[in-house]
Formats: sequence, structure tokens, C-alpha cells
Amino acid sequence: MKVGPVLETCLYSTDLEAAERFYRDILGLEVHSRQSGRFVFFRCGKGMFLVFHPERSRLSHWDVPAHGSDGPGHVAFVVAKDQLESWRRRLSSHQVAVEKELVWPGGGRSLYFRDPAGNSVELATPDLWKANSE
Repeated sequence: MKVGPVLETCLYSTDLEAAERFYRDILGLEVHSRQSGRFVFFRCGKGMFLVFHPERSRLSHWDVPAHGSDGPGHVAFVVAKDQLESWRRRLSSHQVAVEKELVWPGGGRSLYFRDPAGNSVELATPDLWKANSE
């Protein structure tokens, strides 16, 4: 038996409207569904990216176990290596500061910045993890 790719991942934000604008308008993710004050869900390739209100997600809902996190989280999205400069310009045009840029030992590159909730967001080239580029 073997686990497959990540189906969904999530971050937390107390301002879901700001999160929706950020991930929809700046990163271009498609909104899948939303529930005011509780969550906003986005399509992300073959998987899903979920943003929950931290306090509301700590309450069990739909028989799903309660979950949540305190403090900033992290998520990384794959971007094409030849589009990294375009992403840098897009972020700048939306007044999103690149916090750090890294070139990894295997040749992968990453841009790090923050979403409105302070979560660390990374745009990484597929060769960051060699298994992803094979």
C-alpha cells in the first residue's frame, strides 16, 4: 500500500474575505465554495486548498473532527521555472513583498511571501524536490 498525492491542505485566517481576494485575485486560484465566517475552498490543480477560520474549525462540523492551528502556517505552490520572474512582478504589482528567495542545492528556486493572515506562502519550481521533476 502507498499513500497518493496530497488531496487537500489548509491554512487558517480570521479574515476569510481578505484570504479569498488574495488567493483568487493574486494567485489566480478558482473559488470552489465558501461559507461565510467558516471557510473558503479553492481548486488547486487536481487537489484542493482550504482556508478555514481558526476558531470555527475547532468546532466539529459535518461529523468531521475539529482541527485548527495557532500562528502562521506554510504552503508551497508549484510554478514553472520560466515564470518565476513573472510571478515576482505580479506580486510586486499587488504590493506583496517577497520575503526571501532561495536557490536550493538541487537547482530548485523558491519565492516566499506572506498572505494577509501572515501565513508563509511559497512559489517553488518543480525541481525543488527531485521526485516532482521526474
